[in-house]
Amino acid sequence: MSDAVSIPSPAPQQATEQEPQALLVHTQDGALQAHPGESVLETLERHGHRLEFQCRSGYCGACRTPLLAGKVHYPNVPLAFVSQGECLPCCCKPLGAIRLSLKKE
Repeated sequence: MSDAVSIPSPAPQQATEQEPQALLVHTQDGALQAHPGESVLETLERHGHRLEFQCRSGYCGACRTPLLAGKVHYPNVPLAFVSQGECLPCCCKPLGAIRLSLKKE
């Protein structure tokens, strides 16, 4: 009898890292590519959209916009009230793709 122990080799591991979701801001005019780290307002401005705002920090709520789909992140908690189904583009960042309802100017 042998003292050898059979150790099964580990199963090949599948990649667990998910590919990052594209940062897209969908509007009635199409999909806008957001740059990492920029606010939704900065993305909109870079693509030629004009949106009412006063503070760029979530203090006043002037930029309050309906968020139809997706999720956003606030690096700093805004002082302005934000209801379910809306966001403050001046200070939030998209988490993946989002859809906004913007008023035409």
